[in-house]
Amino acid sequence: MVAIQSCSSAPNEPDEPLGDGGLPSADGGIPRADGGVPDGGSGDGGTDNWGNGAISVDGRAIKVGGKAVQLKGVCWNPVGKGHNHPPSGDYAAFADQDIALMKAAGINVVRTYDTIRDTTVLDKLHAAGIRVIMSVYAYGGDPASRASEHVTALKDHPSILMWSLGNEWNYNGLYNNLSFNDSMARLNQIAAAIKALDSKHPIATVYGEVPSKATIDAMPDIDVWGLNMYRGITFGDAFTKWTGLSQKPMFVAEYGADAFNAKIPGYDPESQRKATYDLTQEILDHSTANKGGVCSGGTIFEWSDEWWKSGNPSQHDNGGTAPGGGPYPDSTFNEEWWGVVDVDRNTRPAYEALKNLYAP
Repeated sequence: MVAIQSCSSAPNEPDEPLGDGGLPSADGGIPRADGGVPDGGSGDGGTDNWGNGAISVDGRAIKVGGKAVQLKGVCWNPVGKGHNHPPSGDYAAFADQDIALMKAAGINVVRTYDTIRDTTVLDKLHAAGIRVIMSVYAYGGDPASRASEHVTALKDHPSILMWSLGNEWNYNGLYNNLSFNDSMARLNQIAAAIKALDSKHPIATVYGEVPSKATIDAMPDIDVWGLNMYRGITFGDAFTKWTGLSQKPMFVAEYGADAFNAKIPGYDPESQRKATYDLTQEILDHSTANKGGVCSGGTIFEWSDEWWKSGNPSQHDNGGTAPGGGPYPDSTFNEEWWGVVDVDRNTRPAYEALKNLYAP
């Protein structure tokens, strides 16, 4: 199976350069939000109670039961020590511990890189008030019909918020070296097939950085755009730019910082905490729950460390590079150090930063 990585590389789309990490944050006069923005109601431990209303897209807003929701999310790919992607049985192995910690922090959504077909895991997420942005197609070596099989099996489960297609596919060619145009054509084919199967859930695609208007317009069956962005300590002009590109909903599908600082070099959880807090607050400042906001929330990268990425999957390694931008404070992707909890589920200061914003 292809390795799903967080690393960003130079985009294949020639008309769309990466954003400048040194640009000032543009707030457009949007009032600051605190973790209590409209999000489906407040549940136990600050986790949202989504209810059972219909899921819809209304302009820039994602709504459940007619109410705009704020995605307070994490990317969840719980690969244990000595294991490799995809997680398969690791979802069940870590579900109880992870879901309890997520709920306590006010997390209301997880984004996956693989499809969770274990309904016991999905039942536990639903019981905790956590919805799923479910990846149903990431690897271009799979037949397009694979996505339809997943949707058919899962479309009636109440944990599903939306379907997700691709991950930074403009960078990686669906992890199968497809051209940009061939990747887009494959995802358009899959999105149209899903629309014919399921009218109850929106379809998202996850893009590296900000797409061009031409790309957005060429993918009419994509309802929601997830953007993976690593620009240091701010998103710069991304929200202002999206305002001029599309009226569709957008969320930040990956963001954050790892806990290893190449400048020391060494462990630096405080810098990770600062990036987590500042970037998440910036997302809240631009929430669609506020007048003029364009962002439906975010899924921070990532929930837990993944030791399989840079070396021996049984040990914690350093390493990882990504041209075109990078995390605070060193612009270096240390791939095995991104968790807001470590591989043993010890919480880091970044976890507390999320909890302070989402479950104050």
